[in-house]
Amino acid sequence: MQGKIVAVSTSENKGERKKNVGEATLLVGLGLEGDAHAGFQHRQVSLLALESIEKMRQKGLDVHPGDFAENLTTEGINLPALPIGTKLKIGDVLMEVSQIGKECHNRCSIYYQAGDCVMPKEGIFAIVVTGGRIAKGDILEVIENV
Repeated sequence: MQGKIVAVSTSENKGERKKNVGEATLLVGLGLEGDAHAGFQHRQVSLLALESIEKMRQKGLDVHPGDFAENLTTEGINLPALPIGTKLKIGDVLMEVSQIGKECHNRCSIYYQAGDCVMPKEGIFAIVVTGGRIAKGDILEVIENV
């Protein structure tokens, strides 16, 4: 199973939308170099599918990759269906799915606009096993489903 990376996004501060930077380096045990969430234990890299963002667009929101604070926006893979422990490969980079969804402790502006948010249910998190450079357009491959 494979898809592709449609955006690589970072932010300087937690709690804000991320900006698509096009490419970045994934660091082992940390996450995306230069991102406010790097080094956050088992949630080093956040991923959200473009298909999930489309659901929010259909509710009338003007949202784009990075607006849900995800690092990697993907296309073509049903991310929340991947079990914890699944290995993901982007070129030489290897990640392992470490969490599906997240608890939102306070409601974000997207929730208040739409009455819902996809990141808590459809976003996933991964740890970086093998680091390297990634970029928009790279192939994302599921190499092991446990």
